[in-house]
Amino acid sequence: MTKEYMLGNVAIARGIRESGVGLVAGYPGTPSSEIIDNLRAQKDLDFYIEWSVNEKVALEVAIGAAFTGTRALATMKHVGLNVAADPLMSACFAENQGGLVILTADDPSLHSSQNEQDTRRYAYFAQVPCLDPATIQDAKDMIPYAFEFSEKFKTPVIIRPTTRICHAKAGIEIGEIKPNPNTANFIKDPTTMVMMPTFARPRHPISLERQKPMMETLEQSPWNVLELCDGSKIGVISSGIASVYAKEALHILGINASFLKIMTYPVPENMILQMLNHCDKILVVEELEPIVEDRVRILAQQNQITTEIIGKNPVPQVYELNLEICRDIMASVFKEQADTSTPAFKMVGNVPPLPAAVRDIVLPPRPPAFCVGCSHRSAFHVIKEVFGKNAIFPSDIGCYTLGIHTGMVDTVICMGGSISMAAGIANSGEKRPVCCTIGDSTFLHTGINSLMNAVYNGANMTVAILDNYTTAMTGQQPNPSTKLTAIGNPAPDISLEAVCKSFGTEFVRTVDAFDYEALKTAFREAKNFNGVSVVIVQQTCSIVAKKAGTVRLSSFAVVADKCKGCRKCVNFGCPAVEFDKSSGLAFINAHCFGCGVCAQICSFDAIVEVK
Repeated sequence: MTKEYMLGNVAIARGIRESGVGLVAGYPGTPSSEIIDNLRAQKDLDFYIEWSVNEKVALEVAIGAAFTGTRALATMKHVGLNVAADPLMSACFAENQGGLVILTADDPSLHSSQNEQDTRRYAYFAQVPCLDPATIQDAKDMIPYAFEFSEKFKTPVIIRPTTRICHAKAGIEIGEIKPNPNTANFIKDPTTMVMMPTFARPRHPISLERQKPMMETLEQSPWNVLELCDGSKIGVISSGIASVYAKEALHILGINASFLKIMTYPVPENMILQMLNHCDKILVVEELEPIVEDRVRILAQQNQITTEIIGKNPVPQVYELNLEICRDIMASVFKEQADTSTPAFKMVGNVPPLPAAVRDIVLPPRPPAFCVGCSHRSAFHVIKEVFGKNAIFPSDIGCYTLGIHTGMVDTVICMGGSISMAAGIANSGEKRPVCCTIGDSTFLHTGINSLMNAVYNGANMTVAILDNYTTAMTGQQPNPSTKLTAIGNPAPDISLEAVCKSFGTEFVRTVDAFDYEALKTAFREAKNFNGVSVVIVQQTCSIVAKKAGTVRLSSFAVVADKCKGCRKCVNFGCPAVEFDKSSGLAFINAHCFGCGVCAQICSFDAIVEVK
């Protein structure tokens, strides 16, 4: 068996290729984005792949393919499943002929998300199985298994890797790539594919009836492992990646305990009952929601088992777990059995604690900032100047959320929501001006409907569409406005201006982000317009430009004799503009992108172009 060192998402992509998939669709969202990014970089793909405009569309595309007998997979992050919940909750009643897998990456501790919801709840809600990998190897190997399981029970299967799976690296045993059999054949059957009341009503009992055989099959799978300890009456039940921390914590503390690792939902109830009957005390260790714990308590109550069950409190219900947290919890819960006197208790694994001199260093804060040459910087600078600090600024999910540092982001709730929220604020009786910001990909994701609604209902507000020709925040993936598909094929040129005008939007202006005076003119006119006004601010993402080799032929420099040290250019916030305290003058460093906005905002003409 060949072994390769892989990022978690790369290993997942490999698992997809080993499964004989026929279609993959998704929407980028950290920590899942690299899965499709890795697939679309392959040169020998024999299956269809796309970046969809949002997660709902991606899942619907996958469902359509699965109805033809093709193996199909949809990728997204956990909040994306909220968008895709509508088709999910009906697909769980339908019957897919080909395997249908939904890969939803959760983000405990909110590394790059607006919440940390637990996808396992959706699996129970939809009555579909969920696989919860504990290691990167599990995540890869679960993909082919999930397709086989889905085809056996004709149900969607959710796979739930977390950030620590997606973005960690490990040596992975890889298998053979399975070719796409290309056997698509749609067979009409309204009773299993048309979810109107006549056909959907009898599907609910069928969905319930298959829960038991699904559970029995999952219980016999390699993903759940029960280890009963004959000499001990204590036990630990853990799930997903938390089971890795829990198992190592037991080892560090020298605790002999029974151990049940769970990676499938519905949970393996027979294994849980064996643990309950064997142990006097059980600790349930899982990240986020008490899903396993709830089921363990229900089974104990139903079977009149008096085993002490400990779970949330002391196990936290928020943020990621880690080895240290699990170790400390177990030392408290199993204090009679734990050996905390050895130096190993003060170590994480075999790594000694950091020296005090290193441990006590306080690092300066490094908040994220717009890149050098980012077009969003000039847009926010002008919006602030034109609308003033007292205006209201709803924003959205994207790089431009970093506008929070300029005071230009007052609300962020969900992708595509800034326009709708701006309309709600404008129509609430609020008298202050409202200007919302949204990116090109986010506008196409769900902002289109929001703009249509705002125009239809006559809101008085300004919409700034910050169009940098890519889905920048998640890694520069293409979208319908980039003229390229996921695999680089040419796509139709979708005009955001034409889309906005098609709703009846009377005021639509498109302006270059680096033309400062034109930006000011456009936003001043937009502010004074009565109704919905749209300003589309366009300029290529600086990272995309650099990758493409689109280098500007000049940079800029400060003329010392003209600089008055007013810091206006420094306050613009570009990392290429610095201030020398000793001389009291600004200067431009070698990172200059050449956008020239700093020269346009200088009041003393002290910044000049250098060829």
